[in-house]
Amino acid sequence: MPILHNSTLPTFLLTGIPGLEWAHTWISIPFCCLYLTALSGNTLILFIVLTEPSLHEPMYYFLSMLSTTDIGLCISTLVTVLGIFWVNAREISFNACLSQMFFIHLFTFMESSVLLAMAFDRFVAISNPLRYATILTHTRIAQIGLAVITKGTVILTPLVLLLKHLSFCHSHVLHHSYCFHPDVMKLSCSDTKINSVFGLTAIISTAGVDSVFILLSYVLIIRSVLNIASPEERKKVFSTCISHITAVAIFYIPLISLSFVHRFGKHAPSYVPTLIANVYLLIPPVMNPIIYSIKTKPIQKAMFKLLCFKGTHL
Repeated sequence: MPILHNSTLPTFLLTGIPGLEWAHTWISIPFCCLYLTALSGNTLILFIVLTEPSLHEPMYYFLSMLSTTDIGLCISTLVTVLGIFWVNAREISFNACLSQMFFIHLFTFMESSVLLAMAFDRFVAISNPLRYATILTHTRIAQIGLAVITKGTVILTPLVLLLKHLSFCHSHVLHHSYCFHPDVMKLSCSDTKINSVFGLTAIISTAGVDSVFILLSYVLIIRSVLNIASPEERKKVFSTCISHITAVAIFYIPLISLSFVHRFGKHAPSYVPTLIANVYLLIPPVMNPIIYSIKTKPIQKAMFKLLCFKGTHL
């Protein structure tokens, strides 16, 4: 097969779940439920934070940013994932693939940065509560939000543009039901050393650096909590961090696992990267609203208030 230079853009073929193509229609049912849960749960969190005056605080503004990134991540992949399961729509053009890849990675990097901002929020609230409102003002929160978007865009733009200079030959079959940078890069028959180094640099400078600062924030938080005399107060203060710690775990564990599988799992069964990719794709958006609804009493009260309000108008 002749080499496809960048003047002849390839059409890629997405993949569902290898070996279970016959069951894709049935598999689509839990996927639809997960997408519906993620989109409705995060939209509800956004609505509650925006409409409930008692939640107009830094912690909940950051939570609304987290919900926004989760909604964006779901929307970025919904069409191709369900398209494969419903009608076996596997083809995706080169430019559409790059666009999808850009937004998937953008929202992933943004979520990592938002989790770091939330860790900083908890650190300030616990270690310096008297200055909490003056440190995290509305203007500063808006600046943090803008910085999160700018950082992801600046890092990703050259990463995507570098793929346009590659040539593609042989197989055009991707291993996921959406476009993922390492997956696309592996199909090239050009030298991809620069792309690989740039991709690794991007993940280290975003999720890698963010995770280090999140860990540092919790070291400082633990030190501040241990300085509190009363054991009951320690427990109460630290309980405000449980939701965030859980959100960090369900985001970073699948992300790190997927990165390792793509770089070092060449001999792993074909269903392994697919399974991890789907976990990485859907579990954080599904679980984050559930975690914060269960563990955060002000969110619970606001939801109960909303339900009661709707009940009285039925």
